[in-house]
Amino acid sequence: MKKFLTLFLCLTISAVTYSAHLKGGWVYYESLGDGATAGTTKYRITVKQYLECNSNNMQIDQEVFLGIYDGATNQLLPSLNGQGLTINRTGFEIISKSSFNPCISPAPVICYRIDSYETTMDLPTNNAGYTLAVQRCCRIAGIINVSNSSNIGITYTTTIPGTINGTSFQRNSSAIFAQKDTVVVCYNGNFTFDFSATDADKDSLTYSFCNGLIGGGSGNTGTGPNSARPNPPANPPYVLTPYNSGYTGSSPMGSSVVINNLTGLISGTAPGITGQYIVAVCASEFRNGIMIGTTRKEIHITVANCSLAGAQLQPTYTTCDGFTMSFQNESTSPLISSYAWSFGDPASGINNSSTSPTPSHTYTDSGVFVLKLKVASSGGCNDSTTALVRVYPGFVPDFSIAGSCFQTPFQFTDRTTTRYGVVDSWRWDFGETTVADDTSRIRNPSYQYPTPGNRSVRMIVTNSKGCIDTITKTVVANNLPSLNLPFKDTLICSIDTLPLVANGNGFYTWSPSYNIINPNSPTPLVYPKRTTTYLVTLNESGCIKTDSIKVNVLDFITVDAGADTSICRTDSIVLKPTSAALQYLWTPSTGLNNPNIKTPVARPLSSTKYFVTANLGKCQDRDSLSVVVTPYPQAYAGTDTSICFSDFSQLNGTVTGSSFTWTPANTLQNVNTLSPVARPTFTTSYILVAYDTIGCPKPARDTVIVNVNPRILAFAGNDTTIVANQPLQLNATGGTVYAWSPSSGLSNPAIANPVVVLGTSTDSITYRVRVSVPIGCAAFDDITVRVFKTGPDILVPSAFTPNRDGRNDILKPILIGMKGLNYFRVYNRWGKMVFNTAENGKGWDGRFGGIDQGSGTFVYTAEGDDYLGKRIFRKGTVVLIR
Repeated sequence: MKKFLTLFLCLTISAVTYSAHLKGGWVYYESLGDGATAGTTKYRITVKQYLECNSNNMQIDQEVFLGIYDGATNQLLPSLNGQGLTINRTGFEIISKSSFNPCISPAPVICYRIDSYETTMDLPTNNAGYTLAVQRCCRIAGIINVSNSSNIGITYTTTIPGTINGTSFQRNSSAIFAQKDTVVVCYNGNFTFDFSATDADKDSLTYSFCNGLIGGGSGNTGTGPNSARPNPPANPPYVLTPYNSGYTGSSPMGSSVVINNLTGLISGTAPGITGQYIVAVCASEFRNGIMIGTTRKEIHITVANCSLAGAQLQPTYTTCDGFTMSFQNESTSPLISSYAWSFGDPASGINNSSTSPTPSHTYTDSGVFVLKLKVASSGGCNDSTTALVRVYPGFVPDFSIAGSCFQTPFQFTDRTTTRYGVVDSWRWDFGETTVADDTSRIRNPSYQYPTPGNRSVRMIVTNSKGCIDTITKTVVANNLPSLNLPFKDTLICSIDTLPLVANGNGFYTWSPSYNIINPNSPTPLVYPKRTTTYLVTLNESGCIKTDSIKVNVLDFITVDAGADTSICRTDSIVLKPTSAALQYLWTPSTGLNNPNIKTPVARPLSSTKYFVTANLGKCQDRDSLSVVVTPYPQAYAGTDTSICFSDFSQLNGTVTGSSFTWTPANTLQNVNTLSPVARPTFTTSYILVAYDTIGCPKPARDTVIVNVNPRILAFAGNDTTIVANQPLQLNATGGTVYAWSPSSGLSNPAIANPVVVLGTSTDSITYRVRVSVPIGCAAFDDITVRVFKTGPDILVPSAFTPNRDGRNDILKPILIGMKGLNYFRVYNRWGKMVFNTAENGKGWDGRFGGIDQGSGTFVYTAEGDDYLGKRIFRKGTVVLIR
């Protein structure tokens, strides 16, 4: 379902019972000239109050109470004797909307009654002006953008100006809003609403969203401060309306709805939540750049269900920086099925029309064109509309600023250019945040800042063709005039003339008058014969600043090019002569980055003698130095190599130079030779450094890397026992290539895991295995195999002494001819198991639960499988001795 948005005013009435029928209210005034007595002005004051059409007599106020407050003290006008001014109802009218766009469905009901309250009165002329206010309570319940709306009222107000900057504005008429409140817009759809006003004094109007104001209490009867119609209304300032999260007075319907501050046109995309929204608009009056008054009108905008599948355009389209414009239907209804655009530009031929939802068109000329849009919906609705397109490119805003000192006015000059029409309005904001009257509406204003500092100045400018643009520049208001000296200390020859230079706006005076030409110029000429300090005074419209330039005078100059030096070929050196000269010329220029500066960078490829000519005006001197160029020494450390762990490699380096060093030296033998022996334990980079102490002072370096292959950890296995004629599988680790010796009893001596079978003729044998890797690195390990002549068995000692002396500390089974151990368990005399393992070679250390067991007899059981798969079980006792 779509939702529509109806725009209308809503003001709560005196009792909560009546609040659902009140739909708005505002107040305005007109100046009628002099009052009946001297020093007064006559005003016609009008209050408008909006009600629903079905409101009965009990809901229609016969009078309203107007508060009139002094603009300086916010106190009620004394002549009112503590009461508001009672204004009787003078008439009413019924306004309703009966015709709707056929593409809006369903059409909402829009009807309300406007009651008018009007009176005339004389007000004394004063400097501060007046605030006019009416208060009512209470608002309808459930307003979307306001908290607890049924318990808060409303204040609608306007201001009468007094005297501002010495000018009286009291005979002013306020802005009067147009009554265009029967506009319907569908929810989540684009809409526009004309909230403009007129001003009888032809003042400039600026529009803005502003905060709604609370007013009136919840009492149904009486006129006290807490009643629905307080008499008098409360004094200003007034409490702001409490907005819900996501809404503010400056964004009352969310960020998608905005107001044009020049036209008062509200536009944007309506919210997607049905209900009513409080929207307050302030129209501020400006005369000669001074804001003199503000009139506030507060409305309730209703969002309800409807679907709008129509043609909707902005009132006008203007392009001021090109001929191309893009368009779209401001109604975003998904029901629209076709578009027909006519751009009003017959000279563009076939490009004068489009069926795209969002077309662009490049106009063939400047001028005013009539844009037409026709749409059709899937339900058969057809609608059309038109708008004016103004094409006037070549509008460029600009302005200049003259001034530098805050003690005098700055002059702002409009530099805007326009190709079409004429520039016809200006709105200046001078960026002074401490006051509210830092504005102007004239073309070339002036403004004096109260304090020094930086300000951001903004100009909004328009032309007669409807173009509008904004430009912002920064103004620097100095404490003193801006006086800049390119130099403050200089040197000349006694036979020369020097131009002094000062930059700034104003009148110049130079002193002393000694040997100076044009002392009232920003660029005088001086020719002192002795060192002299010249003072310059700048007077910019009464702002004065003084500075000085010291002119040092020499009768002659000298130059010392410096001592001869040596560099390495391809290196550079900065030449640093000693001289008070201001100009230099080096010859030859070979190898120099700039021969015309005092300290050039020299990079000659061969030994060169440089000459330098130094000038101070007409004073001159000359000197030279030699730069000897020597090749870099050379070093070659040899090719990278690889060795086995604990092996060595002989390095072979060569150098061209007077001396050399190797680093690091701690793993080298004969380190003082070019062929040292390297014995690193890990991969090491050896650096050979060659030196030439005669010519090039910089060393040359080269690196050779000796890669050390990881150490081979050969392991043949733990010594073991077997039964005669039963197989034993060896399992060596640590490399990729294996060689066993001797080969007696081995199934294959060239693999890591050969099988051993030994007969009764062998008591024991030790095998050695050579473990290596493909690069040739190798290591060795041994394993001893003892042969029992008996059958497979599990042997357990009868006693052990776990006193941690390294002898007989562990009780463990000995497997003879066994393939594996299933378990070995030890029990105390109460049958508690104190140890259990199935791992061969692991045993009991005499502790249980981390506590040493006392001396005594323990029972063990053991079970394992021999190589033929036969299960062997043994049980016995063992004595623990402490």
